[in-house]
Amino acid sequence: MRITSETSTDGIREQLFTLGDVPGVLWTPDGSTGPRPLILMGHGGGRHKKDPEVLARAHRFAAGGGFAVAAVDVPAHGDRPKVPAYDRLVAENRARVAAGEELAPLVARFQALVATRTVPEWRAVLDALQRLDHVGPGPVGYWGVSLGCGLGVPFVAAEPRVRAAVLGLGGALASAGEAARITVPVAFLLQWDDERVPREQGLALFDALGSAEKTLHAHPGGHDALPAHEPDGSLAFFTRHLAHA
Repeated sequence: MRITSETSTDGIREQLFTLGDVPGVLWTPDGSTGPRPLILMGHGGGRHKKDPEVLARAHRFAAGGGFAVAAVDVPAHGDRPKVPAYDRLVAENRARVAAGEELAPLVARFQALVATRTVPEWRAVLDALQRLDHVGPGPVGYWGVSLGCGLGVPFVAAEPRVRAAVLGLGGALASAGEAARITVPVAFLLQWDDERVPREQGLALFDALGSAEKTLHAHPGGHDALPAHEPDGSLAFFTRHLAHA
């Protein structure tokens, strides 16, 4: 891992890094030393590791809970190059939707394809981050909705270091099989009027989770209308499950 820059804002240290060809960012409280729980955040489709919502949530987790928080650009997003095969598939999917096909199954297949690349990348990022003195080998949490859920479910299912996860705005078509292998506590966010993920698919993904402790947070509104209080709810969730692990 190579740290490429370091800045400090409002008591939070931000370190940009690269691991191979994967660019990422790590946030920690200023002056923090010794091991601490780490939260990996997955960004949404068309967004990136320093999307304003990701940045605000990362600062909230680091300042409010003392967590280390990291995010990386998924393939073809942010500072990563375009992937011609993905571009062709997206164009094909748009044409098929225009011809009358349902969107959800097409999105599910696309996310499953991207996850074959992101899961090993994210596990390697965890390895590198946990070798840093101010992160260390503590428990790991995962936060991701929309694309971050579609990629996050197979990651959480595959990674035993993850001890708790916030997921949502995703459906069972993308990852029901992997969801059944998740046994850690999960808070699942669902928008009741989601125009991208049919309600029944979101509920089916929640049902598919193998976790003994899982909570459904359902709110009115569309895909992009998560309530402003949800970051505080996620902070309390991670504090409960990671801070004293």
